Amino acid sequence: MNGTPTTATITFQVEGMHCGSCGLLIDDTLEDLPGVSASATNVRTGRTTVTLDPARVTPEQVIAAIGQAGHYTAQREQS
Repeated sequence: MNGTPTTATITFQVEGMHCGSCGLLIDDTLEDLPGVSASATNVRTGRTTVTLDPARVTPEQVIAAIGQAGHYTAQREQS
């Protein structure tokens, strides 16, 4: 093994969510994205936490997929 992690967990701030169905739609969309193993969206906090394989999917691709799921905008939270 080369010491590179196979997964990363990244949190995104998402705007435009109004109800639990919005969160489910985002999670379903992201979990269908190759390289994403899990997505957990909290509509109350406006955050989506994504576990992904950085060799297969980029944060920019996640942001694009969130936007394509509906009228949502997202940005990566700074750690």
